[in-house]
Amino acid sequence: MCGLLGAVTKSPVNQLLYDGLQVLQHRGQDAAGIVTADGDNFQMHKGSGLVRDVFRTRDMLHLVGNSGIAHCRYPTAGSASSFAEAQPMYVNSPFGVVLGHNGNLTNAQQLKRELFRQDLRHVNTNSDSEILLNVLAHELQDARAEFQLDPQAIFEAVACVHKRVKGAYAVVAMIAGHGLLAFRDPYGIRPLVVGVARTEQGPEYLVASESVALDALGFEVVRDVAPGEAVFIDYDGAFHSRQCVDQANHVPCIFEYVYLARPDSMIDGISVYETRLRMGASLALKIAEEHPDLEIDVVVPIPDSSRPSAMELAEGLGKPYREGFIKNRYIGRTFIMPGQEVRQKSVRQKLNAIGMEFRGKNVLLVDDSIVRGTTSKEIVQMVREAGARKVFFASAAPPVRYPNVYGIDMPTSQELIAYGKTDAEIARDIGADRLIYQDLDALVDDCRSVNPAIEEFETSCFSGEYVTGDITPEYLANIDALRNDGELARQEAKSSQLDLNLATSD
Repeated sequence: MCGLLGAVTKSPVNQLLYDGLQVLQHRGQDAAGIVTADGDNFQMHKGSGLVRDVFRTRDMLHLVGNSGIAHCRYPTAGSASSFAEAQPMYVNSPFGVVLGHNGNLTNAQQLKRELFRQDLRHVNTNSDSEILLNVLAHELQDARAEFQLDPQAIFEAVACVHKRVKGAYAVVAMIAGHGLLAFRDPYGIRPLVVGVARTEQGPEYLVASESVALDALGFEVVRDVAPGEAVFIDYDGAFHSRQCVDQANHVPCIFEYVYLARPDSMIDGISVYETRLRMGASLALKIAEEHPDLEIDVVVPIPDSSRPSAMELAEGLGKPYREGFIKNRYIGRTFIMPGQEVRQKSVRQKLNAIGMEFRGKNVLLVDDSIVRGTTSKEIVQMVREAGARKVFFASAAPPVRYPNVYGIDMPTSQELIAYGKTDAEIARDIGADRLIYQDLDALVDDCRSVNPAIEEFETSCFSGEYVTGDITPEYLANIDALRNDGELARQEAKSSQLDLNLATSD
């Protein structure tokens, strides 16, 4: 999960991209970067940390030009939290190309070998985004006619990228001297939307991971980039698009609606907020039908993304809804933090219980999902310490039993609390008196009902079914080896030392 922006405007674009990254900060807190185009020249600044910490006034003044791309990142499978892997990434041939990527390539190692042996290109990091950048650059070089590169040649290059690359990828890229390129994988797993602003000088375009960035920056949503489609906007603002695969199958990631996206976003014609309301309504029906013995005094959400589901669940059950936790908004998302000890410490720093909402009550806690169970266990204990008689726990998503390989850095199978366990066993592990999970069929119906045109969703972390068809047990074993807590801690120490070396050498 990362945040992407790409813009072609009639005025300096640096502030626009910075503001857009702030809106998309929830999609990545590890690193941020902006590249602007000033004629044929790129200006870049990127670094580790939150957007507000990466950019200073002097950096913004350096980012001149009316076009650019931006990226906020958190690390995916096997990648270290390092400045070297911050995006956008740059390659100088042909023309000069910068790229930001959201997703994960499932054939990255094969592509890396092909780049070295066949394409004579060198990849300097462990990032699959650098691999994707070099594949795109190679195909652009092959597609150009003489030294010219027109939109049709660019689309031919993207078509070749689709033939070589597997996995999930939403991409924004800039080609020096030409313009902005954006495209999605043939399944449309990761989101990408196009917006326009009408000005006296002509149309301005903005491409973003979520529609909320367009709303906040005054752009009108035009449409989502279709699966397998490429969009090219030249520096003069001419808009071109083409479907670059013979057969696309729209299968967006359902976890975007459960947790990743902001509730005020529209993704592929589906309101994230509305889906979360419907998740709560269907969960209320399940509790009423399958757990009528539960004596619930109050329904309390675990902030923030579970609030819509909890409100609708409380209404469906006819129970009071209360806010029982105060959230420290300066603590990041815990399920992506490396190391179990760090995660356990961060839960108490992030949330504090309001005792009067729990004391002497039977409480139904509602969360969007349960991944490792670390946060859930700590919260249940907090509620008991606050004086609750009984603590029930409801998840608006089904049990997460399988790793996600399409750009969400979930832990290894063995570190997922639901892996190989019954609901009763999980309830005991987190200390709850009862645990109720959403059913997968109900979750899919909740999302599909908002936009019936989408018939299928990517649900691998719940079902173990991977839509790209190339995920083998050996691949998953390798992912497990890269993602376990011990390996993540080792990589974090290595990348910290690398960043320190870079800093002291400046």
